[in-house]
Amino acid sequence: ETNKGLVANGGVTTASASAELMMKSFLALIVAVALILIYVAFRFELTSGLAAILALFHDVLVTASVMLICRVEINVAFIAALITILGYSINNTIIIFDQMRQTIKGKANEKIDNQEIANSSVKKTMTRSILTTITTFIMIFMITVIGVADIREFAFPIMIGILAGFYSSVFLTPGLWAIAYKPKKRKK
Repeated sequence: ETNKGLVANGGVTTASASAELMMKSFLALIVAVALILIYVAFRFELTSGLAAILALFHDVLVTASVMLICRVEINVAFIAALITILGYSINNTIIIFDQMRQTIKGKANEKIDNQEIANSSVKKTMTRSILTTITTFIMIFMITVIGVADIREFAFPIMIGILAGFYSSVFLTPGLWAIAYKPKKRKK
């Protein structure tokens, strides 16, 4: 007697095992976002961390929206792709934040506008951001086109997420930071 949907070991249904795996994957995504916030807030400051997290939510939202529009199945590979996208996007954002910190330190005694700091930092890192994004996008695009179906379901969301991550790290995050950043008064 065979039951459809039962796995041989222990009688656990495939649907319940898949749901449990999705919940664990989603929990991993939440933990990753929390750790990124802590890291960025510690390395830079809380304002930067919050701006980065808002941009990461943008990346996840754009990627998930495109996947829903294209009717791509949301599964564990998709969650893994989202975590990969978060890592890629936060890396690009940290490069820009690092440049902002250098600009602030270099002009410590001058009164400088947050927008000017953000714009200057983006201009200094734009070539690097564009070249990194293009290089990564081409490779992921080739994997999406040439790869097997299992790889494609992982690579396609990454391809969309790379574009969303570039946009958010270059255009959204510095603007959010410029709006929210309040410089600390230095002790004499």
